[in-house]
Amino acid sequence: MKVLTAEGAAQQLKTPLLVNGRGSQALHDAVVAYRANRRSGTRATKTKGTVRGSGKKPWAQKGTGRARAGYASSPIWRGGGVVFGPQPRDFSKKLPKKVKRLALRKALSGRIVEGAVLVSETIDLPQPKTKELVRRLDSWDRKETLLVVVEGHESPVWLAARNHPLIAVVTAAEVNAEDLLWPDRIVLEEPTLPILDQRLAVGGKQS
Repeated sequence: MKVLTAEGAAQQLKTPLLVNGRGSQALHDAVVAYRANRRSGTRATKTKGTVRGSGKKPWAQKGTGRARAGYASSPIWRGGGVVFGPQPRDFSKKLPKKVKRLALRKALSGRIVEGAVLVSETIDLPQPKTKELVRRLDSWDRKETLLVVVEGHESPVWLAARNHPLIAVVTAAEVNAEDLLWPDRIVLEEPTLPILDQRLAVGGKQS
């Protein structure tokens, strides 16, 4: 494995890197959207209409000396409904394709400038075992988190990395800007570079 420098990226990628402030807002918006889209939005409280209990009037309107009461599920009663409590909702945010593309380009550019991106040949393992994968990743510090970007789902790296708590695997067609930000190191298989370059180009497919 070798470090992908800015000069090397300029030779292997047709799309130039972003080394200035352009794309920072797109990257922020993309990360916020990706995290919001993972929220389930299923928390809920019971209102006066859904709380358990009868709708029968507790006592007569007049003549008892007590305050008027229409139903036992009133929010002001113990065991009654909740007023303005959380209800199921959709937190998802939609991003334009151009914003996704710009965010991915900005994230990849920043990690390359940091020196956190490594390029490796296609990782062929004799057996899809974690020990074999760790042996192939000779430049990797065993205390660092690692993201391996592979060409497709048929790669044996998927099976080899699933038991390792510090290694994650994603395909070049599915990796997004947020994926590139969390690991300490990123390993790109050489066949993934044209795929990423195509996604960074205008009109490229975004996930």
